[in-house]
Amino acid sequence: MNYSLLESIQFPADLRQLERRQLPQLAEDLRAFLIDSVSRTGGHLSSNLGAVELTLALHYVFNTPEDRIVWDVGHQSYPHKILTGRREAMSSMRQTDGLAGFPKREESPYDTFGVGHSSTSISAALGMAVAAKQKGEQRRAIAVIGDGAMTAGMAFEALNNAGAMDANVLVILNDNEMSISPNVGALSNYLAKLMSGSIYRTMRKGGEKVLGVVPPILELAKRAEEHVKGMVVPGTLFEEFGFNYIGPIDGHDLDVLITTLSNIQQLDGPQFLHVVTKKGKGFAPAEQDPCLFHGVAKFDPLTGQAQSKTAAGKPTYTQVFGDWLCDMAAADSKLVGITPAMREGSGLVRFSREYPERYFDVGIAEQHALTFAAGLACEGLKPVVAIYSTFLQRAYDQLVHDVALQNLPVVLAIDRAGLVGADGPTHAGSLDISFLRCVPNMLVMAPADEDECRKMLTTAFRHAGPSAVRYPRGTGPGVPVSKELQSLPLGRAEVRRRGKRVALLAFGSMVAVAEQVADELDATVVNMRFIKPLDRETVREMAGQHELLVTLEENALMGGAGSAVAEALAEMGVVKSMLHLGLPDRFVEHGDATELLRRCGLDATGVLQSVRRQLPD
Repeated sequence: MNYSLLESIQFPADLRQLERRQLPQLAEDLRAFLIDSVSRTGGHLSSNLGAVELTLALHYVFNTPEDRIVWDVGHQSYPHKILTGRREAMSSMRQTDGLAGFPKREESPYDTFGVGHSSTSISAALGMAVAAKQKGEQRRAIAVIGDGAMTAGMAFEALNNAGAMDANVLVILNDNEMSISPNVGALSNYLAKLMSGSIYRTMRKGGEKVLGVVPPILELAKRAEEHVKGMVVPGTLFEEFGFNYIGPIDGHDLDVLITTLSNIQQLDGPQFLHVVTKKGKGFAPAEQDPCLFHGVAKFDPLTGQAQSKTAAGKPTYTQVFGDWLCDMAAADSKLVGITPAMREGSGLVRFSREYPERYFDVGIAEQHALTFAAGLACEGLKPVVAIYSTFLQRAYDQLVHDVALQNLPVVLAIDRAGLVGADGPTHAGSLDISFLRCVPNMLVMAPADEDECRKMLTTAFRHAGPSAVRYPRGTGPGVPVSKELQSLPLGRAEVRRRGKRVALLAFGSMVAVAEQVADELDATVVNMRFIKPLDRETVREMAGQHELLVTLEENALMGGAGSAVAEALAEMGVVKSMLHLGLPDRFVEHGDATELLRRCGLDATGVLQSVRRQLPD
């Protein structure tokens, strides 16, 4: 496909050489290239399609990378990557050794801040703006944040702080969800241009000086201005934070965007621009179902039909959880389900439809989700919080202080435990065993297969205190799932194979790997099941019967399940030759999950080699 104008743009400096009349064509080229590129690699599509014009306008008006742009989460950063020297590398997006799916400082000087978790952009941009001021540098800091990310407390903490500082920070709310479409049109766009322009600014300051000698009239004028603005814009909230609010404006009108941004560029202090965009803009299937096309596998760019290669007949762990949740809800009316804005990803769609009055999506607010669950538990309900491992990190204090300290029966259904592949280190669940097992009162489990996952969820739900079940992304070994709601004996491991010399103590996803190498090593395989409480008796037994104990886990080695085994043996006074296999002490980059496990030595070949190197002749 021919992208003649886009191909002439290598960096934003080239973009700024174009005439404004050429930009709509460039937007068309960029959108077509984006659809074609993501159809080949998979990735985030809807949000990127919606941010094409905004990205063009930002790089056209501001002197990037000298002026800093911080993209919140980074789901909308593909057009930014294409315009900043990485167009030809887009075919490697999210693949092993290829481009990251999110902005990454090591990748480009235009990626000013590494992101992946929501609601960090305002804080980071404010830090950059204050640093520029202290260093006497005349550059701008811009945070681009979505309306979903604005639900997080961190965003409001940053707004509150920024409004009290005399720093040149611009917050752009990329709004594609709020029901404010009646305000988007010729009048609203005109008012935004007016309020960001020099005439309005001069008149406002001059009027304040004149009216300042008569305080009651000044106060009346300010109130009148707020009421007039309030009739056409929802800006009062942000002005109360200390920002100069402008908007909402049409985020697909390049002329309005460029004029408004150019005006804002001349303003000092905290500025807030409200931009309204459409998710999936320019690609009919994505416009009709932006949620489906938020994160996609490879697809046909003509029809939007996915080319996903999911294993036929094998439910994912997420689906196992979703079915269990509905079944347990039918059995116990006290069950309530909570998600921090991850209904689809965490498998709560069916539950939300069948039990809407017991379903709570609290938005991107993980801290609130945990304490909200604690409050529910205090009143006798049984909350189940469906959350990704990487996002649980954001609510650690609430887990410790509000849930575990009070020993409340809150179930954590922890999805995406271990490596997640293409999404990379910002989304990998590499640390949860380490940070969960040190918390008093916690019950922590990791299933070896789909059926065991269901049993562990039941065990957790019936437990009297806080509990966690961590399971990986995607499918498991393919074990049939029982319909019964059965519990497991608390703290009991399962010996799956008896062998000699070597005992493989495997946790969760690594049980399948241990079974792959067991015959060749003639090793004992133990499905440990419980990280806390650990089955100390089985550990002692294995230590007494084998020359070498090998622990396997898809978690950081430091403080992980292997450490728990070593600590238990030390407490029992047992000295044993041990080998701990797990994720290395570094952030594992994005790529094919199977390849990443191989590189970490956690595939069958790697485990065999490690054991043979350690095993005495």
